[in-house]
Amino acid sequence: MSVSNFYDDYTEQQFKKGIHIRHRTILHNLKKAGLKSNSKVLEIGCGIGTVTHLLAKATPQGKVLAVDISPKSIDMARRFNQEFNHVEFVVSDMTDFARPERFDFVVLPDVIEHIPLEQHPHLFQVIAQHLHAGSVVAINIPHPLYLTWVRENQPELLQVIDQPIHTDELLRNTYAAGLYLHSLESYSLFSQVEDYQWIVLKQRLVPAKVEPKSKVDLKLQDLSSKWL
Repeated sequence: MSVSNFYDDYTEQQFKKGIHIRHRTILHNLKKAGLKSNSKVLEIGCGIGTVTHLLAKATPQGKVLAVDISPKSIDMARRFNQEFNHVEFVVSDMTDFARPERFDFVVLPDVIEHIPLEQHPHLFQVIAQHLHAGSVVAINIPHPLYLTWVRENQPELLQVIDQPIHTDELLRNTYAAGLYLHSLESYSLFSQVEDYQWIVLKQRLVPAKVEPKSKVDLKLQDLSSKWL
């Protein structure tokens, strides 16, 4: 079964689950990363539009472009988000994705583990073409060690492909696309062990100018060091 067909069939299961804590955690983390009401967002792997719905509410003066490989998922996502005029949906596997826009945020909400690893270098090259100097690339994935455990012990829970994405391989592909690791957090969501990772990437740009801290900042820093 192709990835597209799998997610065409998976739409009803997604619909039954609706918006839940994983989606809200992604939005919370995006806001911590700087998402604003006027942000322009590219969401890759939007499914039936659950995270899209939260993004749309959070960016009333911005724009959300949501992409998915499944035509049926996109159809349901359009209907689920029909109240929003600043949301656009596109069927694409990202191999030939090309838009004139540059996005403030590119969000991959639990999607790259379902994309074959050999496609990742091109995927991140495409993403890099749609960034500006201040853009944020945000990735939410199952923790690779947790996903390895699931594959060995509860394979019936897996979706199509569902491969562990280890950090070294992810960084090799993203660094080649001109990105660097800004932050990585492993966290627990549905399990007592850390079952997810939140990863923020930015463009690998040398600052044009580096300003020293102000005297006030330096004074506060000196005071804080004395208190420790």
